[in-house]
Amino acid sequence: MAKKDNHKLLTEGPVSKAILSLALPSCISMLVTSIYSIVSTFYVGRISTQATAAVGVSFSLMSVIQAIGFMFGQGSGNYISRELGARHTRNSEQMAIVGLVHSLLSGTVLGVVGLLFLRPLSVLLGSTPTILPDTMTYLTYVLIATPFIMGAIVLNNQMRFQGNASYAMWGIISGAIMNVVLAPILIFVFDMGISGAGIATLAGQAFSFFVLLLMYRKADDLKLDLRNFVWGGGHFREILAGGTPSLTRQGLASISIALLNNAAGVYGDEAIAGMSIVSRLAFIFLAVTIGLGHGFQPLCGFSYGAGLYGRVREGFGYVLKLGTILMLVFAALGLAFPEALVGFFRNDPKVIEVGAAALRWQMATLPLVPLVMYTNMTLQTTRHPWEANLMAMSRNGIFFIPVILILPRILGLAGVEMAQAVADVMATVLAIIVITRFFRKLPK
Repeated sequence: MAKKDNHKLLTEGPVSKAILSLALPSCISMLVTSIYSIVSTFYVGRISTQATAAVGVSFSLMSVIQAIGFMFGQGSGNYISRELGARHTRNSEQMAIVGLVHSLLSGTVLGVVGLLFLRPLSVLLGSTPTILPDTMTYLTYVLIATPFIMGAIVLNNQMRFQGNASYAMWGIISGAIMNVVLAPILIFVFDMGISGAGIATLAGQAFSFFVLLLMYRKADDLKLDLRNFVWGGGHFREILAGGTPSLTRQGLASISIALLNNAAGVYGDEAIAGMSIVSRLAFIFLAVTIGLGHGFQPLCGFSYGAGLYGRVREGFGYVLKLGTILMLVFAALGLAFPEALVGFFRNDPKVIEVGAAALRWQMATLPLVPLVMYTNMTLQTTRHPWEANLMAMSRNGIFFIPVILILPRILGLAGVEMAQAVADVMATVLAIIVITRFFRKLPK
């Protein structure tokens, strides 16, 4: 019954209702994850500036882990939504188990290799000598958690693309709550410092993975059965076609964070900490935008698979308008209280000075980001890998990397602070060109 209802909702129901009904659980998941990120950063900020900077450096590795997880999750999920739209259930069930198994195997390999080369990896990510011990400690637990992180991402994405966003929400929320509750106990009560933060992260990710497995069974749309697993290029090619834009986007995000940390590191640990806080704040504001996009993607995939191209157009227009309005509101908030927002995490004058300046720049271009994101999501879900990869590379790669390498040499610390805003403007121009071309070619 759930499967039939999802198909009807996504291919026949009002577009706004379909998007909002799926976006609400995704937005809640994103916001809870963001709040967890805030609270975690707040706890770590009470330890030391070095600990705050160490977590910021570690965030780039987590982006790599998430990038691979999203490749399998989005790649398999996009395929599943199109096949369910065309009512090809058997193909969807095969893809579900193929995506999960590959993610767990990849996560295990990545975690082991990272632990073997922990010190050089920490330095490569931008760790300075003063924060290296904290970075290595925290990364150890992140690397152990890698299979759970990637597996949870795959299960979450697959359930979303089936139209079961509410089940996916509970899996994500459960792990975040465990982390938030466990972290202060380990950090302060047991006086474990940065190790406590790392253990809480590991426990939260593992718990989230197992809850998502239970939710998958409860949803009862597709079966996760190892007997459906097949080795072969066909499924993996589909994963690459639908998932490489996520890998590209997240992978370049990790590279950009590492470059940002290195550029900021010239001006001290306080600059790294300030930019790290701004990155977390920007993610919090963008969480709603991403959540709305997650509500649009299943509708886009089901409708495209069923040949309902008018619904793809209508859905894109609706989610873009709503996302842009919300980002205008959040940008106004960020521009009004930059010092207070940064100071909440770390009451250090230098950290606040750097963070507030960078936050003003990022808020100025925040309303442009929904167009870039939704263009990427549309192309990825409709299996246009080349155009989707181009958009995925734009914001954090094609434009940001040259900007972060050039602007600081010209403008010093100010160049570091404004780099993301400059890249966002360039990515928006590209998005306008690409999405206009896509809709002109889409059948009426």
